[in-house]
Amino acid sequence: MRPGALVYDKASGRHDIRFGLDEYYGGLHCGQCFEVFDGEQWRATRIEMNLHQKWYLVGIKTDVLDGLQVRDSRHR
Repeated sequence: MRPGALVYDKASGRHDIRFGLDEYYGGLHCGQCFEVFDGEQWRATRIEMNLHQKWYLVGIKTDVLDGLQVRDSRHR
């Protein structure tokens, strides 16, 4: 699994995973699963949007998603 950083793409209104300067996952959609590093271990999560149009990660308590270290098995 290849690690990257969670970033927000204003043009699409979605979060994405940035692997390098010019390499991205391609945009995340509601219900998409991946892992996030909580400072001690990798934890499985999925991204969702609440009724107030705010993105969040299921089971991860944070108000700031940008910059979180994440990984997805699609990119190795």
